Formats: sequence, structure tokens, C-alpha cells
Amino acid sequence: MNGSFMGRDVISILDFKREELEELFELSDRARKLVDRKLRLLEGKVVSLAFFEPSTRTRMSFEVAARKLGADVIGFSSEESISIAKGENLADTVRMLDSYSDLIVIRHKLEGAAKFASEIALNPVINGGDGKQHHPTQAMIDLYTVRELFSEIDGLTYAIVGDLRYGRAAASFIYALTLFKPLKVYLVSPPILSARPEVTSLLKSRGIVFEELSKLDEVIEEVDVMYVTRVQRERFPDPTEYEKAKGTYKITLKLLEKAKHSLKILHPLPKVDEIELSVDNSKHAAYFLQASLGVPVRMALLTMVLGGEL
Repeated sequence: MNGSFMGRDVISILDFKREELEELFELSDRARKLVDRKLRLLEGKVVSLAFFEPSTRTRMSFEVAARKLGADVIGFSSEESISIAKGENLADTVRMLDSYSDLIVIRHKLEGAAKFASEIALNPVINGGDGKQHHPTQAMIDLYTVRELFSEIDGLTYAIVGDLRYGRAAASFIYALTLFKPLKVYLVSPPILSARPEVTSLLKSRGIVFEELSKLDEVIEEVDVMYVTRVQRERFPDPTEYEKAKGTYKITLKLLEKAKHSLKILHPLPKVDEIELSVDNSKHAAYFLQASLGVPVRMALLTMVLGGEL
């Protein structure tokens, strides 16, 4: 079943075909039924978590997924804890981890770091988020969550809201939607945080109907899936740009009064103040479900890449 994934690097969501993602989702369904069990499918395998940037959900869900499958886990969660702090270069760190493990999950602030690592490592590399564009496993989880909520990904109207320029989760989700057939995609952001040209160019080239705008309330009545992202201070090259953009959008219960009863809100988390706390308990909030699905989706992915059978 998983021949197309075996030994494969996972660098960008655009490296995958729709049919391959649907295969992953079917295996994720199976993983959810086994998520409370301790399995031995990857016993004897070692997974390295090379997190050069802070992470909570991505790092922990990969670790939980690997351990539930019976793999051993090694790694680090900051540059300060490894020899990079002493001046070791990225290539040498990757070679070292590659010699210790069967698969490397890497997160890095620099664009292309995961691709670079994959060219050095003999074993598979999974991109846990790098630069401003790619976070493929988050996009897989996002699509899987939509499938869980609506039983389909096609034919829905999406609004991606917030930081579309620097937020890699948002960019990856937009890229992922081009592999399916959304009814329409609204890109909602202040002009300073609008989607980059390579993102909008791909939407055009793949025939996706989309519209860029700055006011969410103008279209909220049409939206089925609202994907909200925080304005990320750490990604801004200029602090004054961040000050201008922060707090631009806040999803409130009042705003949601205009929305469809079936509207669901996704967020890659962490959220700060872009979603009112009272929304957490509303019928629209789906981001905690989304976060919980990270473990089974990553269990399925690790199994497929390392050649196990769920």
C-alpha cells in the first residue's frame, strides 16, 4: 500500500499527489483506532528530532507518534543544546544524526534547510517546518481535519486569515488546497502581510478561484472553513512592520453571528489574541481537534516512510 512513501523525503506538500494524500488519510483513520495502544511496528528504528527552532505541538506529536509505533527517539529542541552553539555547521549536524538514526525530522528558520538536509542525509528527512513556505506535515493534518469535519475537501469555501506572507503553515495549507478542488479561496490579510507572488501564481496556474481582501466580515457568510494564523513577531525582518500588523484581526462570537452554522475554524496553534477565548467553546472551534489529529497523521506518515504496516 505504501510503496510511494517508502524511504521518501517529505519536504513540501507540493511533492505529493492528491491520491497519495488520500492514501495517507486512510492509514491515519487506522492509526486513530490504534492510538491508545503501544505498538511495535517500528521497533528497532531510531527517529531523530532536529529542532533548531522552538516547537511544542510538532515536536511533541512526532515524538509521541514515533514512541507509540515502538521507535526510539533522540534529538534536541534548540541550537543552544547542541554543538551548533560551538560553531558546528548544519551539514555536520545532519551527518551526525543520519549516522545515529533511520529518519530525521528537522525544523529550521532558514528557507531550504530541510531540502539541504535531505541532500546530505542517506536516510529520509521530514520537514517539520522551515522558512516561510513549507510545513508539509501540518498541511497534511489540516486537510485531514477538514476531511474529518466535512467528509470531503472539495467543493468548500475557505478563508485563510492573518499572516499570509511569513506564516509557513498558512502557505503550506494554501499549497495543499491546490491539490484538491475548493469552491473558492479567500486570502484575508492586511496588505503588509498579503500572500507572496509564488503562492498566488500557483493558485492561478492550477485554476483555483481565489480573491485577496482585507476585510473578513465582507465574506464570512460564505465561508465553510476559516483557517486563522497568528501574526508572528519572530518572522518579521522589521519590528515596525510587526507593530503595524499585530492585532489586525480578532475572531469574536459577534463576528461569528454572521457565519454559517456549519463554519469550522482551524488554527495551527499556538494562538495568542487573534481568537477570542469565548470562541473556544463554540460549535465553530475545531482547532483542538485539529491539534489532536497530529499524532495519528504523523503515526501514519512515519509508518509509510519507514516501511511499517498499520
